[in-house]
Amino acid sequence: MKGLILAGGHGTRLRPITHTRAKQLVPIANKPIIHYAIESMVRAGIKEIGVIIGKNGADVIESLRNGEQFGAEITYMKQSIPRGLADCVSIARDFLGEENFIMYLGDNMIEMELSTFTETWISEGAKILLCQVDNPKSFGVAQFDDSGKIVRLVEKPEYPPSDMALVGVYMFTPDIHEAVASIKPSARGELEITDAIQWLLDSGKPVFHETLSGWWIDTGKKDSLLECNRLVLDTIERHIDGDIDLMTVLEGRISIPDGVTIVNSRISGPVIIGSGTEIRDSYIGPYTAIGSNCEIINSEIENSVVMDGSEVREIRRMTDSLIGMNARLMPSPTKPKSTRMMIGDDCVVEVADQ
Repeated sequence: MKGLILAGGHGTRLRPITHTRAKQLVPIANKPIIHYAIESMVRAGIKEIGVIIGKNGADVIESLRNGEQFGAEITYMKQSIPRGLADCVSIARDFLGEENFIMYLGDNMIEMELSTFTETWISEGAKILLCQVDNPKSFGVAQFDDSGKIVRLVEKPEYPPSDMALVGVYMFTPDIHEAVASIKPSARGELEITDAIQWLLDSGKPVFHETLSGWWIDTGKKDSLLECNRLVLDTIERHIDGDIDLMTVLEGRISIPDGVTIVNSRISGPVIIGSGTEIRDSYIGPYTAIGSNCEIINSEIENSVVMDGSEVREIRRMTDSLIGMNARLMPSPTKPKSTRMMIGDDCVVEVADQ
């Protein structure tokens, strides 16, 4: 079985971060989102992995390289213009050949191991992963007959036939290639994978399903990304290295590697801090991920992601924020009580005097 990970798209909901970076490379607990997908595939025994890249594809290639660090072999294919998920299957046709494969959306995070999904697959037909959701109008939704079999898939329906949405994980036999070749672009000009799966259903091909166990997060927006960061940080173990002075207080589950300097500060986990970072006279509160080579000086940060190379100085209270790489936050003459922001790479931002 082969794997196909989709890492194209423009990531418009995470701009300005994604103006300069593929959304699949935004870190969750200091690890790029797409790395979780690769690692889960490898744990499921899938070593030949194709990755569909887009306009920021060079960064994805730099991060994943040939896949050796994951124990995988990675092949890259480019989707120049986003034309839908089914178009990605068409682009990957030569790579996939006549093998069964699993397709995974590279900006999704699921708690369930992919091996749980693959081990129960009956390879005579396609298989989709479903999750019960509160807002089915925002997703592709499955409709079932009285026996519980899927009979129809509807993309973002005004009147949802169920509350069971398609998670971005699919398993296909080579039949999917005929399905993709047979469908037409949707009203938004894209080849929809739901239409291809519907073609399989209408052609009498079996389509199985499994209900997701655990959480599922589409990380395409700031708040959902921070929620995913919280969920992953809840699983970390306490690991303390680095240069930490006697005035610093460390509470709870905190991951601090070699190369970190912490002076006269309080760190309250779960928190992860990247190598080369310096923290002085500051408070780092729960559910915060600080990247590598950052400087946090006389500031308070909680429930936030600060990416590599960024500097935060004299910020009394920053919460629920996503800070891009090499950003700088510093005081300005005005004085708000709280700061909430999403900042792109290489920005200089002046905030109110604290």
